[in-house]
This record gives sequence, C-alpha cells and structure tokens, in this order.
Amino acid sequence: MLLNLFSKAPLLEQESSQWLRQSFNWCMNQFDSHYFYQKTMLVLPSNRFFPGRVDSHQGMAELIFERVQDYAGMKHWPFAVLPPNACATDTPQQILISGNARGVTEPAPANAQRLPVYYDPRHVNNPEAMIANYAHTLAHYLVSTAKKAPPGEAEHFPYATEVLAIFMGFGVMFANSAFTHQVGCGGCQKVGRAAFLSEDEATYTLAIFCVLKKIPANTVTPHLKKHLRGFFKRAMKEISVDNAQ
Repeated sequence: MLLNLFSKAPLLEQESSQWLRQSFNWCMNQFDSHYFYQKTMLVLPSNRFFPGRVDSHQGMAELIFERVQDYAGMKHWPFAVLPPNACATDTPQQILISGNARGVTEPAPANAQRLPVYYDPRHVNNPEAMIANYAHTLAHYLVSTAKKAPPGEAEHFPYATEVLAIFMGFGVMFANSAFTHQVGCGGCQKVGRAAFLSEDEATYTLAIFCVLKKIPANTVTPHLKKHLRGFFKRAMKEISVDNAQ
C-alpha cells in the first residue's frame, strides 16, 4: 500500500512497548487504579514540589525523601534515611502495614521498626537522581504488597519496579536521569544513578502515565531534557492512537 511508505515506524520495538504497557496495567491492577486517577500527581523537579534547603547532606537527603514519601502516598510506612556506609540493624523480616498500602495520611508510629532507605551523598548535586532512587526504593517495598508478580521473567523485576515508580508519579525524574554517567566541570561532579529502563523506555512509560491522566504534553516538556521532548510528544500521540482503537 502506498500509504505504508509514509507511515512512521513504532518508537520502540513492539516487544518493549508491549511489555511496558502490560507492566503499567499490572500496576493499575495491583496498586489501586482509583488512587492513581484521583490522587497520584505528576511530580516535577521544581521548587514548588521540593521547597526548602538544608546545609548538611543528611538534612537534604531527609528533606527530599520526606517529599518523595508524601507524593508516593506512603507517609504511613516506617522508613529510616541512611548514608551508604550505614548499617541498618533490626530490619523487619516482614513488612507489616496496617490498612491500605498507599494513601494513609497519618505517619508511622514512632516506635515502629524502620525500613532502610539509602542515599548517595553525591546526589545532592543531582537531586533528580536522588528522587528517582528514592522512588525506586519505595517501589521495591510497595511491590511486596502485590498479589500477583509483574509480567515477564524474574530478571524483569527491577525494570517493573521502575515502571511502578513512574506509575507513582516520578516519571520525569526517571527519564531525565536514566542516562547514567559522571560529568566533571572543573571541581564539580554530577553523578548519575544505576538505571534499568533506558531513556526511551522511561520516557515512553511517562507518556503512558500522561495519556491515562490526561496531562497535556506542554505541562511536561519544559521539565524534560531537550533531546527527550520530541520522543515524548510522539510517544503520547502513538499511545493515544493505540488506546482509541
């Protein structure tokens, strides 16, 4: 057919895009689609979402984590923010959360055993990587409440937990920090994070989030890295067309 000569190729390989959609659907089924539609926000890397500043690395790490925990709807989970060389003692062998896994506004009891959340002090200069790492850690803990395993083989598990973190609202940070490397500029360094989803996969999953939440592309693109903006807009169009069929 002549029209096929001008049709654009899919942005991702079919196997990849299909798995991302299946994984997002798994998140919807396992982690409260009502909460997703009614409560989950698209968290943006801005002072509006992450106000304040503290002089110490530990203080900044705790300040950022407090906001991530709140946006994730996991304020009632007991966590301890620790530097990488800290030793967590008496870590609970089983995670016991009373009531809903997400959405409870009361904080955890002061005497509850704390689940460790580690941060890299070097990420103080790369807060998007710190936010993504925190969200991924929370997703690892949250996935313990799922009644069904994520799609795919066992080796897909860390990828599925990144999809879950994007489902929780942190997709912009995952897309922006997915390409991991160190950049030196004289005396400073910006340290990336250990990512599982690629830039394109994280951006595509962010597009799934935005299509389902009816968030317009121009709300997102100013906060994305420039080279991801075109891909993101095309992904939103592709997903919207597929959902309409």
